[in-house]
Amino acid sequence: MTGAEHLGIIATGFGAGVLTSTVGVASLLSFPVLIALGIPPVVANVSNTVGLIPAALGGSLGYRRELREQPRVSRLVMVACAIGAVGGAVLLLALPPGVFESIVPWLILFTCLLVGAQPWISRWLRARNISEHVPRTAMSPATIVFATLTGVYGGYFGAGAGVMMMAVLSLGLDLDLRVVNALKTLALLAANVVAGLIFVFVADIDYTVAGLLAIGSIVGGYTGSHLGRVLPPTLLRILVVLAGIIAAVIML
Repeated sequence: MTGAEHLGIIATGFGAGVLTSTVGVASLLSFPVLIALGIPPVVANVSNTVGLIPAALGGSLGYRRELREQPRVSRLVMVACAIGAVGGAVLLLALPPGVFESIVPWLILFTCLLVGAQPWISRWLRARNISEHVPRTAMSPATIVFATLTGVYGGYFGAGAGVMMMAVLSLGLDLDLRVVNALKTLALLAANVVAGLIFVFVADIDYTVAGLLAIGSIVGGYTGSHLGRVLPPTLLRILVVLAGIIAAVIML
């Protein structure tokens, strides 16, 4: 790779880090860039997972005030996603590469649907919560199960896993959106760390790509945690949906 491509990957890591801590669709930005550079899809996916660990770490550090408000939920979210990520990483490595290549565009399109529908989902959840008198601040068994399944998806591919986790936590808990966003970022950290450790030992990782992504993503993740508190996500959501659709169409 050229020096310009190195800088491009660092910039991509920064943008992906911002997305990790805000909308939660970092891989919709970083994964297509790695594919465009000619990296095989499975190698790009595992390198992307490892390279974005610092993004979630930086975001979690930026959200530490929100996470301290819900310590028990934070621990449960981490454990559930970590367990799920083991299953997702095993699926990625066990299935033939052709399966992954054929399913990725549809996963991206499904994620774009979730991102685009998020405002309507949020309004429905707010309307639903009006009739409830006792705020739910503890994770139910159903919420834990769906959080674990989201961890499986995060370990397998992960694009949009943050959006899925926000939907799961918003449906199962009555917490401020800023706290849900913090928990989502922590969930991504748990899933990426566990899947990344598995990939380090048994998968083919492009460590140059992973390192360059990490440099940009840790700064982007911390920056995104501050933006996530103050910026409306509408414009960012529109851009992510458009980028995801274009990437999926090209891959198809």
